Amino acid sequence: MSAPVVVFAIGNPSRGDDAIGPVLCGRLASWLEAAGLAAQFELIEDFQLQIEHVLDLQDRQLALFIDAGIDTGAPFTFQRIAPAAGIAHTTHELPPEAVLQVFRHTEEADPPPAFTLCICGEQFELGEPLTATAENRLEQAFGLLEQLCRNPDPASWEAMAVNAKEGVRIAAMA
Repeated sequence: MSAPVVVFAIGNPSRGDDAIGPVLCGRLASWLEAAGLAAQFELIEDFQLQIEHVLDLQDRQLALFIDAGIDTGAPFTFQRIAPAAGIAHTTHELPPEAVLQVFRHTEEADPPPAFTLCICGEQFELGEPLTATAENRLEQAFGLLEQLCRNPDPASWEAMAVNAKEGVRIAAMA
């Protein structure tokens, strides 16, 4: 039996701010356990999304993709996403929307409601640690993650995404 919510944390811990996803994943795992919510969530950490991640979407009520971005609005963006053809040149790198599209095609059904949490990063060089700015943004994003995990239903997440887009302070929505 699958957990109702799947969280994909994407990034390479050895590439500076690209470690944001894995760092958030580790912190989220500890928090979920302490909050007694771990059974509701499956956390999947990977360097990049692959076509095989379609299988991880089966039988889910919600999906969240966490990643670092270069041109992301600071400190982070949170939005609902929909299936769309991938813009990657190979299956070596797939955007979340392409994974949802493959799910739709292979399962002949709509994927679960899906959202992205993209934290703005600055430095992605091999061997570099997280920047202090990324650490700060990661902390801000974790506040949103706590709220999402306390309210794991599509309507709540949609409202948070709309508020985030409109610039409403996430902390004020608790």
